[in-house]
Amino acid sequence: MVSFVLYSVAGILLLVSFIKDKSKTKESIKVAWKSFEKLFSTVLAMMLFIGITLAVLNQSVITTMIGSESGMLGVIIALIIGSIVAIPSFVAFPLGGALLKGGAGYMQIAALVSTIMAVGIISLPVEIKYFNKNIAVKRIVLSFMICIVFTAVIGVVM
Repeated sequence: MVSFVLYSVAGILLLVSFIKDKSKTKESIKVAWKSFEKLFSTVLAMMLFIGITLAVLNQSVITTMIGSESGMLGVIIALIIGSIVAIPSFVAFPLGGALLKGGAGYMQIAALVSTIMAVGIISLPVEIKYFNKNIAVKRIVLSFMICIVFTAVIGVVM
């Protein structure tokens, strides 16, 4: 229902824009379409990644590795995995939600998603190239420490 309302409002506003200025509206639609084309492969990859992840990791594997009963070992596993991979936020959050539904614990998902978003060891060579090694390493270490604090807070709250 919410999607219907949002699409309806967008359609009405697009119609109003078209009536007001046809050329600007056509140009903005072209720009939006180009953005969609650029994003399409990423969104498709995201859906494939989440689908494959959930197909490979059944509920018992998720519960064993990063379930709420896995305790600190599960948090450490999630921190390590999340620190290595580099996934955009619009992939990380749905993945975290799907893993949560699959039996993962709150602390473990907090560790995984926060490190995915903040650490990204895989991007270290690029950061070293544009900044320097000292700054890049300090950023990763500081981000990792902040993720640990965030995970602990989620553990206390949840």
